[in-house]
Amino acid sequence: MSVSGEEYKNIATLGMNAYAAPSLFQPHKARQAIRDAHKKKIPPLICYYSGLSSVPITRFLAPMGFDAVWIDWEHSSCNVETMTTMVHEAIFMSQGRTIPWVRIPSHDHAAIGFALDAGASIVVPQVETVEEAKHVMSSAKFGTKHRGTRSAPPFRLIPFLTDTPYDPSRDLHKCLNDQAAVMIQIESAEGVRNLDAILTECPDIDVVWFGMLDCRVSMNLEAKMSGIGADEPEWLEISKLFFDTMDKHDKPYAGFAFGPEKIREAAKRMSLIAVSADVVHLGAMAQDLMNAREAVGPVGQKNGTNSANGTHTENLETVNQE
Repeated sequence: MSVSGEEYKNIATLGMNAYAAPSLFQPHKARQAIRDAHKKKIPPLICYYSGLSSVPITRFLAPMGFDAVWIDWEHSSCNVETMTTMVHEAIFMSQGRTIPWVRIPSHDHAAIGFALDAGASIVVPQVETVEEAKHVMSSAKFGTKHRGTRSAPPFRLIPFLTDTPYDPSRDLHKCLNDQAAVMIQIESAEGVRNLDAILTECPDIDVVWFGMLDCRVSMNLEAKMSGIGADEPEWLEISKLFFDTMDKHDKPYAGFAFGPEKIREAAKRMSLIAVSADVVHLGAMAQDLMNAREAVGPVGQKNGTNSANGTHTENLETVNQE
């Protein structure tokens, strides 16, 4: 484990393992990693989006060493045990080099606790008001100092084995409050308009994701991923307000970016960039199928008579003559 506050010095050799806690059963020091990326001490965290609740896919991708994985518990439903196993596979099979972020299915207090107890950081969708943000942060923190209502699990970590705090001068639960990060998603015009108040009242929010697709749909605009090509006046106004508010609070920002050019541009502002997805690459198999069907060509009336499928007619005649 790296010295607290100096994790960034070991990023080149250890990746996100530099931000690992004394036990991999604990959450990474993801809050510090995001802050360091925001301050340009380290590059943005490179993340892949896991759109399928699949333990084998998570296990297969873990050794690749992505800095983060976004486990989508909101849109790819699964039971708590599967989510927990995916979190553990991401951490342990990457040898601590990958930080799991679980997008919880709602603002439910129990769901937040399940993901944090598993050892993940969390992504909270559809945050629109100060009251919602306060509820989320209360559910994610221990102790009244943080207005916390999170329940302390007595045996999730094994005493004297996996419960060692990363800072020996502080108790475990104070350390855990500073380890797992909380990302909120702003996915509506109302959320954008309330973002200033949300970040003022809830300064422990670590990073914000602008859910442009959902925001546009909620505004009755054409659905466009990442708002690409969007130029409606009301959209330009709400987008400007979002980024002006983020700059005002100097808050880390996260989002999608695909392809080298987009990633280079995103790195100027983003602290976490989702650059790939299991569903994208599996979806590309449809193109493989189309290419194969085109290469095979239409089927002839009998095998070997179609020049686009099997032995050419002239070759067949030559064989018959011989």
